[in-house]
Formats: sequence, structure tokens, C-alpha cells
Amino acid sequence: MTKIAIAHDWLTNMGGAEKVIINFKQIYKDAPVYTISYNQDNLDDELKNIDVRTSFIQNFPKGNVKHQMYLPFMPTAWEQFDFNEYDVVLSSSSSCAKGLITSPDTVHICYCHSPMRYAWEFYNEYMEREGGGKLKRTLIKYIMNYIRIWDKASASRPDYYIANSKNVAKRIYKHYGIEADVIHPPVKGSYFNISDVDEDYFLMVSRLVPYKKVDLAVEVFNELGLPLVVIGGGKQLEYLKSIAKP
Repeated sequence: MTKIAIAHDWLTNMGGAEKVIINFKQIYKDAPVYTISYNQDNLDDELKNIDVRTSFIQNFPKGNVKHQMYLPFMPTAWEQFDFNEYDVVLSSSSSCAKGLITSPDTVHICYCHSPMRYAWEFYNEYMEREGGGKLKRTLIKYIMNYIRIWDKASASRPDYYIANSKNVAKRIYKHYGIEADVIHPPVKGSYFNISDVDEDYFLMVSRLVPYKKVDLAVEVFNELGLPLVVIGGGKQLEYLKSIAKP
């Protein structure tokens, strides 16, 4: 019998990537899920009370809430997992999960949502957003230089890459020089129906976090004077309310 493990960057909140993990678990019901940190209070029911195996970051202060501040430890955290008992490892990665280490006999398939945005194309925006004093910014620059070197070096570890879109496949080739097949993530069609009411507004649905650029959409619609409805949650919610016109 083929032994399969699933790996995912972190399971601390729900987003599109976490929906994909639900689908992986529906297919591979007995596969354990390895992850940096786990907070089932913020997850859908399908990801609660499952076999999750976390890294040492889980035990750090706020390790399952503020996992982002432990980015420098994530490469080591992924490399300390032992996957030698598995025939196949299916990783879901937009950060460090693709850098896990397997034996030569284990097939590692990476479903890539994106190469690290904050290490590559969004690096300068990430630096600007972090702000802080000169010492903090200098420290972040050195950390991100290390992260980029590790990210590039570890990119060769998966045996196969699957991208979730053609755009992501282009990024994988740009940053890693690796060709990826494209399999679009599934959509739960029962969530949606066509309304009989044609209302006069534009709609945006997103997590309200900086890299999603919801603030840019709000600013554009402020300037255009057109109605925009935003659906979502996240740390930018109050900020977006403060910049939005009525």
C-alpha cells in the first residue's frame, strides 16, 4: 500500500490554499498533514481534529498565531521533518513547504500556489510595509537575502511541480527555471448561484491583507466615484474602512 503524506506551509487561518488541503484530505483520507504551525480555531471543520504534525515553531510564543515573525526559522523547521517512511509527499506551498527533504525513493510533488512573494517580486513592497528603523530594515534585508538563497537552492527538491495557474507557472520558471504543469484549484460550485437581481455595483472578494492590493481597488473606486462592495476579513479591515468613501 502506498504511504502518502501531505505538507502545507501553515494551518493557522482559512484561505484558498487551505481549501486545497481540504480537497487533498478528501482524496487521501489517511494521509497525515505536516505543517509549521496549526490553529484549528481558525479553520473550517474539515481541518479540525485531523492528524496534524507540527514543527518546533508551534511551541514558540504565539507560534500558531504570529507564525510570520518566525520566517527565519522555517527552512530549518521543514528540513527537520522525517519523510523517509513515505512513498509520496504532496506539498502545498507558497513559502517554505516545498523545501522539505525526502529520501531518494520518495516522490515529492509540489502543488505551488506561488514562489515566495515577499522574497521575490513583492520584496520591495514588503520592505516598505514593514517600516521600522534603520537597524530593523537592515536586519530584514540580510534575512531575506538568506531566505532567497535557501529558496532557490531548495527549489530543486520536488520531483514535480504543479502550478495553480499559468501566471504562477511563469513565476516558477522565472525564479526557479523549472517547467510546471498547470492544474487549476477546484471550485465548490454549490457555493454560488446566479442572482435574479441585477444590482449596480462592483464586487471584490478577498482576504484583507496587504499583498492582495484591496487598498488599491478602494482608492481607484474612490477616485472613480463608483460603488464597490468588498467581502472578506483580515488585518486590513479597519484600515480599508478608514480610507473608503461612503
